[in-house]
Amino acid sequence: MTPFLSALLTLLAIIAAYFGLRRMMGFSAQRPADYAALSPRFDVRQHLSGPIECEGVIYGPMGRVTSRFVATMHGTWDGNRGVLREHFSYDSGENQNREWRLTIGNDGKLRAEADDVVGGGTGEVSGPTVYLNYDIKLPASAGGHVLAVQDWMYLTQNGTIINRSQFRKFGFKVAELVATLRPARIAEPAE
Repeated sequence: MTPFLSALLTLLAIIAAYFGLRRMMGFSAQRPADYAALSPRFDVRQHLSGPIECEGVIYGPMGRVTSRFVATMHGTWDGNRGVLREHFSYDSGENQNREWRLTIGNDGKLRAEADDVVGGGTGEVSGPTVYLNYDIKLPASAGGHVLAVQDWMYLTQNGTIINRSQFRKFGFKVAELVATLRPARIAEPAE
Protein backbone atom coordinates (compact mmCIF):
# COMPACT_ATOMS: atom_id res chain seq x y z
CA MET A 1 0.00 0.00 0.00
CA THR A 2 1.35 3.40 -0.95
CA PRO A 3 1.79 6.11 1.69
CA PHE A 4 -0.84 8.23 -0.09
CA LEU A 5 -3.43 5.43 -0.06
CA SER A 6 -2.62 4.67 3.57
CA ALA A 7 -3.11 8.34 4.53
CA LEU A 8 -6.37 8.51 2.55
CA LEU A 9 -7.74 5.40 4.27
CA THR A 10 -6.75 6.80 7.66
CA LEU A 11 -8.52 10.08 6.87
CA LEU A 12 -11.66 8.22 5.76
CA ALA A 13 -11.59 6.15 8.97
CA ILE A 14 -11.34 9.33 11.08
CA ILE A 15 -14.26 10.91 9.23
CA ALA A 16 -16.36 7.74 9.62
CA ALA A 17 -15.52 7.61 13.35
CA TYR A 18 -16.47 11.28 13.76
CA PHE A 19 -19.90 10.80 12.18
CA GLY A 20 -20.43 7.51 14.00
CA LEU A 21 -19.65 9.00 17.40
CA ARG A 22 -21.76 12.07 16.69
CA ARG A 23 -24.69 9.78 15.86
CA MET A 24 -24.29 7.80 19.10
CA MET A 25 -23.51 10.65 21.51
CA GLY A 26 -24.41 14.27 22.05
CA PHE A 27 -27.16 16.47 20.71
CA SER A 28 -27.67 14.52 17.46
CA ALA A 29 -28.15 11.24 19.32
CA GLN A 30 -31.41 12.32 21.01
CA ARG A 31 -34.60 10.58 19.98
CA PRO A 32 -38.20 11.48 20.90
CA ALA A 33 -38.56 8.10 22.64
CA ASP A 34 -35.87 9.21 25.13
CA TYR A 35 -38.42 11.65 26.60
CA ALA A 36 -41.72 9.77 26.20
CA ALA A 37 -42.20 8.89 29.89
CA LEU A 38 -41.23 12.32 31.24
CA SER A 39 -43.50 15.18 32.25
CA PRO A 40 -44.88 17.78 31.99
CA ARG A 41 -46.51 16.87 28.68
CA PHE A 42 -45.90 19.29 25.78
CA ASP A 43 -49.22 20.12 24.14
CA VAL A 44 -48.36 22.24 21.10
CA ARG A 45 -51.94 23.51 20.83
CA GLN A 46 -51.67 24.88 24.37
CA HIS A 47 -47.98 25.80 24.74
CA LEU A 48 -47.58 27.38 21.29
CA SER A 49 -50.81 29.35 21.45
CA GLY A 50 -51.50 33.03 22.00
CA PRO A 51 -48.85 35.71 22.45
CA ILE A 52 -45.34 34.40 23.21
CA GLU A 53 -42.16 36.25 24.18
CA CYS A 54 -38.81 34.91 23.03
CA GLU A 55 -35.17 35.82 23.42
CA GLY A 56 -32.11 33.99 22.25
CA VAL A 57 -28.62 33.83 20.88
CA ILE A 58 -27.04 32.32 17.79
CA TYR A 59 -23.59 30.78 18.04
CA GLY A 60 -21.26 30.54 15.05
CA PRO A 61 -19.14 27.52 14.08
CA MET A 62 -16.44 28.37 16.65
CA GLY A 63 -18.92 28.51 19.54
CA ARG A 64 -19.00 32.28 19.95
CA VAL A 65 -22.18 34.32 19.96
CA THR A 66 -22.66 35.87 16.54
CA SER A 67 -26.15 37.29 17.02
CA ARG A 68 -28.67 38.07 19.75
CA PHE A 69 -32.38 38.52 19.25
CA VAL A 70 -35.75 39.07 20.85
CA ALA A 71 -38.96 37.96 19.23
CA THR A 72 -42.69 38.16 19.63
CA MET A 73 -44.75 35.24 18.44
CA HIS A 74 -48.41 34.47 18.22
CA GLY A 75 -49.87 31.00 17.79
CA THR A 76 -53.41 30.20 16.64
CA TRP A 77 -54.94 26.74 16.29
CA ASP A 78 -57.94 25.28 14.50
CA GLY A 79 -58.07 21.67 15.64
CA ASN A 80 -54.81 19.99 14.66
CA ARG A 81 -53.66 22.81 12.37
CA GLY A 82 -51.88 25.85 13.66
CA VAL A 83 -50.00 28.94 12.57
CA LEU A 84 -47.12 30.43 14.57
CA ARG A 85 -46.29 33.97 13.42
CA GLU A 86 -42.87 35.24 14.48
CA HIS A 87 -41.30 38.72 14.46
CA PHE A 88 -37.55 38.78 15.24
CA SER A 89 -35.48 41.85 16.15
CA TYR A 90 -31.73 41.19 15.95
CA ASP A 91 -28.95 43.10 17.71
CA SER A 92 -27.76 44.20 14.25
CA GLY A 93 -30.96 46.23 13.84
CA GLU A 94 -32.35 43.79 11.27
CA ASN A 95 -35.94 42.56 11.60
CA GLN A 96 -37.42 39.35 10.24
CA ASN A 97 -40.97 38.01 9.98
CA ARG A 98 -41.59 34.28 9.65
CA GLU A 99 -44.63 32.04 9.77
CA TRP A 100 -44.75 28.35 10.65
CA ARG A 101 -47.73 26.31 9.46
CA LEU A 102 -48.03 23.27 11.72
CA THR A 103 -50.08 20.10 11.59
CA ILE A 104 -50.12 17.67 14.51
CA GLY A 105 -51.33 14.10 14.06
CA ASN A 106 -53.20 12.16 16.72
CA ASP A 107 -50.05 10.02 17.07
CA GLY A 108 -47.92 13.05 18.01
CA LYS A 109 -46.23 13.29 14.60
CA LEU A 110 -45.70 16.86 13.45
CA ARG A 111 -45.51 18.40 9.99
CA ALA A 112 -44.13 21.93 9.68
CA GLU A 113 -43.93 24.31 6.74
CA ALA A 114 -42.46 27.79 6.37
CA ASP A 115 -41.50 29.86 3.34
CA ASP A 116 -37.77 29.37 4.00
CA VAL A 117 -38.05 25.63 4.76
CA VAL A 118 -37.20 23.39 1.81
CA GLY A 119 -39.72 20.57 1.39
CA GLY A 120 -41.28 20.95 4.83
CA GLY A 121 -40.19 19.61 8.16
CA THR A 122 -41.16 16.54 10.12
CA GLY A 123 -41.07 15.88 13.80
CA GLU A 124 -42.72 14.48 16.85
CA VAL A 125 -44.11 15.53 20.20
CA SER A 126 -42.89 13.23 22.99
CA GLY A 127 -43.28 13.86 26.72
CA PRO A 128 -42.01 17.39 27.45
CA THR A 129 -40.31 17.75 24.05
CA VAL A 130 -40.97 18.68 20.46
CA TYR A 131 -38.48 17.58 17.82
CA LEU A 132 -38.33 18.99 14.27
CA ASN A 133 -36.00 18.09 11.44
CA TYR A 134 -35.90 20.29 8.32
CA ASP A 135 -33.73 22.07 5.77
CA ILE A 136 -33.73 25.86 5.85
CA LYS A 137 -32.66 28.19 3.04
CA LEU A 138 -30.87 31.22 4.39
CA PRO A 139 -31.62 34.62 2.85
CA ALA A 140 -29.31 35.84 0.09
CA SER A 141 -27.82 38.38 2.53
CA ALA A 142 -26.59 35.42 4.61
CA GLY A 143 -25.23 33.49 1.63
CA GLY A 144 -28.39 31.67 0.49
CA HIS A 145 -27.06 28.34 1.82
CA VAL A 146 -29.36 25.43 2.61
CA LEU A 147 -28.66 24.05 6.09
CA ALA A 148 -29.94 20.89 7.77
CA VAL A 149 -31.59 21.72 11.11
CA GLN A 150 -32.26 19.63 14.19
CA ASP A 151 -34.64 21.61 16.37
CA TRP A 152 -35.60 20.56 19.92
CA MET A 153 -37.97 22.34 22.30
CA TYR A 154 -38.01 21.31 25.96
CA LEU A 155 -40.95 22.29 28.19
CA THR A 156 -39.96 23.15 31.77
CA GLN A 157 -42.15 22.73 34.85
CA ASN A 158 -43.07 26.45 34.92
CA GLY A 159 -44.21 26.50 31.27
CA THR A 160 -41.07 28.08 29.80
CA ILE A 161 -39.84 26.41 26.62
CA ILE A 162 -36.11 26.08 25.98
CA ASN A 163 -35.36 25.84 22.25
CA ARG A 164 -32.04 24.46 21.00
CA SER A 165 -31.34 24.08 17.30
CA GLN A 166 -28.23 22.98 15.46
CA PHE A 167 -27.56 23.94 11.85
CA ARG A 168 -25.32 21.74 9.72
CA LYS A 169 -23.75 21.92 6.28
CA PHE A 170 -22.24 18.73 4.83
CA GLY A 171 -22.73 17.16 8.27
CA PHE A 172 -20.65 19.77 10.12
CA LYS A 173 -22.21 22.12 12.68
CA VAL A 174 -22.04 25.70 11.40
CA ALA A 175 -24.39 27.38 13.89
CA GLU A 176 -26.48 26.79 16.97
CA LEU A 177 -29.47 28.65 18.37
CA VAL A 178 -30.59 28.70 22.00
CA ALA A 179 -33.76 30.55 22.94
CA THR A 180 -36.47 30.75 25.58
CA LEU A 181 -40.18 31.00 24.82
CA ARG A 182 -42.90 31.79 27.34
CA PRO A 183 -46.38 33.25 27.36
CA ALA A 184 -46.24 37.03 26.94
CA ARG A 185 -46.68 39.01 30.12
CA ILE A 186 -49.89 40.95 30.27
CA ALA A 187 -49.29 44.57 31.19
CA GLU A 188 -50.66 45.53 34.60
CA PRO A 189 -53.14 48.40 34.50
CA ALA A 190 -51.77 51.69 35.83
CA GLU A 191 -53.24 52.83 39.12
